Amino acid sequence: MPCRDPFKGYRFPKDVILLAVRWYCRYPLSYRNVRDLLAERGITIDAATIYRWVQKFAPEIRRRAYGRHRSWRGLQWHVDETFVRVNGRWCYLWRAVDQCGQLIDFRLTARRTASAARAFMRQASDTVRCYHPLTNVTDKAHSYAKVIGEWNARSGPEDAIRHVTRKYLNNRIEGDHAVLKYRLAPMRGLQSLSSAKATLKGVETFRAIRNGHFAGCEQGVANEIAFVRNLFDDKKKVV
Repeated sequence: MPCRDPFKGYRFPKDVILLAVRWYCRYPLSYRNVRDLLAERGITIDAATIYRWVQKFAPEIRRRAYGRHRSWRGLQWHVDETFVRVNGRWCYLWRAVDQCGQLIDFRLTARRTASAARAFMRQASDTVRCYHPLTNVTDKAHSYAKVIGEWNARSGPEDAIRHVTRKYLNNRIEGDHAVLKYRLAPMRGLQSLSSAKATLKGVETFRAIRNGHFAGCEQGVANEIAFVRNLFDDKKKVV
């Protein structure tokens, strides 16, 4: 069954919209930077319109990429949280990568609590299709130990997660945080949790595309562009 065309009713063609969304999510640019780059190519558009495109199509790109091109993630997860400023307040961005640096998932919350850690771990497990890691490397925050302990109590000894909190072993994800923060710097703060979540979906997805972390996606700018276009060329229903 063909799905509804998400570009129906838009004045600009699909390629222009995808180009603007990709530039904003892929490179350290502001909405005004993207507007000026499009103006150099004879496309006059307001920065607010680019913002609306990102809010709508960044989550759609993520949904299609993870729906049809999801690749295997490793069984050793590195989990950590970092800070993101949203509307003048610091919020918590929970992130997990595997031993190869592939993103498992992320979650943005207003608080750093055990319930937030529990929701993130459940979401990450659902993202990788309901399997859990053999090893979970975290810092020494009590929330992680509590959630992993609850998980192990519900499963048998053969399915128990090994929890590692040794110093320096989580440098992999802390370094990944730094790369993400470099991309977020030109945004000058996000205005709401909902808009921040939509924007982060695009940023994280395009980082995974750039690194070739999806099935059928190879590294290289030309391959990135072709991959994104192909997400919207398939007429089959996206599940």
